Amino acid sequence: MQDLRINQQRLWDTLMEMGDIGGTEKGGCNRLAGTDLDKQSRDLFVSWCKACGCEIEVDKIGNIFARRAGINNDLPAVGTGSHLDTQPTGGKFDGVFGVLSGVEVLRTLHENNIQTPTAMEFSVWTNEEGSRFQPAMQGSGTYVGRFDLETELNKTDVDGIRLGDELERIGYLGDMELGSRHMGAFFEAHIEQGPILEDEEKAIGIVRLGQGIRWYNVEVVGRPSHSGTTPMHLRKDAMFAASAIVTEMNAIALRHENGLGTVGFMQVWPNSRNTIPGNVKFSADLRNPRPDVLLTMHEELTAFCEKIAKEHDLEVNLDPFWYFAPVEFNASDDVKAATEKLGYSHMDIYAGAGHDACYMADLVPTGMIFTPCLKGISHNEAEYSSPEECAAGANVLLHTMLEASKRIAEQHK
Repeated sequence: MQDLRINQQRLWDTLMEMGDIGGTEKGGCNRLAGTDLDKQSRDLFVSWCKACGCEIEVDKIGNIFARRAGINNDLPAVGTGSHLDTQPTGGKFDGVFGVLSGVEVLRTLHENNIQTPTAMEFSVWTNEEGSRFQPAMQGSGTYVGRFDLETELNKTDVDGIRLGDELERIGYLGDMELGSRHMGAFFEAHIEQGPILEDEEKAIGIVRLGQGIRWYNVEVVGRPSHSGTTPMHLRKDAMFAASAIVTEMNAIALRHENGLGTVGFMQVWPNSRNTIPGNVKFSADLRNPRPDVLLTMHEELTAFCEKIAKEHDLEVNLDPFWYFAPVEFNASDDVKAATEKLGYSHMDIYAGAGHDACYMADLVPTGMIFTPCLKGISHNEAEYSSPEECAAGANVLLHTMLEASKRIAEQHK
């Protein structure tokens, strides 16, 4: 087992083949959850897992689980997985690397006829990105019980199309009960999506913490009126108020260590050149790895919105519709042991983005493996991780899962 390694070229070819589904002219991917392209990617994953003898099940929110039997299948399995959906201008690695490194682990075990002490499970989680349907990490969050199933299935995209209807249409609205997989540990490999590993010249990031996230929908309700006939002091300019809130988001982030603030989506009504905007809707995203600091950031945003509404005599509706608490990955030592055994350079790191593993940490000991990505670029068609970097992450995943399976078996003797 010490000398066992994944097939680097096969992993790379698999990544590129999956990347062709929804591939963009600039070399990235546009594969939104619940679309025909999502179906194609899911079908390809299922075919690869079936070729290695896996049993496939789909749960009621569309999460896919491929199970490879072990020596004692009554024991809790060791799981891995990530997501296949992307941002509209996403890359070929975010999420998909975690899924396909699992496929490569599966293939390596299969071709070497290795019987693991426990079963191994390889998963694809529904709508991790939160791009077409909100919130992010929807499939894993529903699986662990953070979200209500019916509420999430009834979520609609900007065109009013239900997630549940789309999952049924593409053939991935399953009947397996949520949270019913018998797992004893879960691991997710992922590109870092930041520049730290590259800057520190480390091959592997051992993720100790997952960053907390607060998402908001913000609506500013003013009064549309003529831009040429309405004096400045008589205006109720929704865009002006919205701009102040956007600026304050940046200020809040800068006031707090490791704070982040982003507005990435906006709708303006009536969206006319010579009409003062009467309604502006936009997203707000606050992040911090410390729960107390993130709460303070939330309170500051809430207070500022109230202040702006009063000062400008208009309405500001702040909907804090999603909170993801900072998480501690308590199977990180398994990742560290495998990394050191394989001789890769490494460092401890925290996850700046949300990941499905963050929700799985609610149920089982969980760990994450980060690999570098070029210049830290992600959610971008230029996203890139080299074949060697991907292979290192997959090798660590392989040996982490093997050691976890062995440990679970020993604990149940």
